[in-house]
Amino acid sequence: MPTTTTTKKIVDANLSVGFVAKRSGVNVSALHFYESKGLIRSWRNNGNQRRYKPDVLRRVAVIKAAQTMGITLDDIKSTLDTLPEQRTPTKKDWSALSKKWQAQLDERIAYMQRLRDKVDGCIGCGCLSMNNCPIYNKDDHLGDEQSGAVLLNTPQK
Repeated sequence: MPTTTTTKKIVDANLSVGFVAKRSGVNVSALHFYESKGLIRSWRNNGNQRRYKPDVLRRVAVIKAAQTMGITLDDIKSTLDTLPEQRTPTKKDWSALSKKWQAQLDERIAYMQRLRDKVDGCIGCGCLSMNNCPIYNKDDHLGDEQSGAVLLNTPQK
């Protein structure tokens, strides 16, 4: 059970940057960065200190969860910007938001599986150092089409 002090701080709607950082598990500098990118908002009190509403804790949790899935901050922002009046995502919102990111997550999983399955063989990078590369990439013909690890970056058909 939270202490009375903790409960009071959360209900206050006047949370300090230090409290939000501690409670959400991010550094103060990360909160400032999120704010500069328009992901969260605060206001200044009479002493010119940042203050947050309690719902910023959910917004930061959503940002962290999305980042953990590999979603970029730009994608997170554009998705959060679809919410009316920049409100914090509800459970229903989170369900809809996360579905938008599932395709990206599926692509990342597929890429990681290709990496796991192919990294010990020819990946089409152009080095031609592996014995079996000439079979797949004779004279680095893949380099004429694309750059990087062409075979690794191409979805399997």
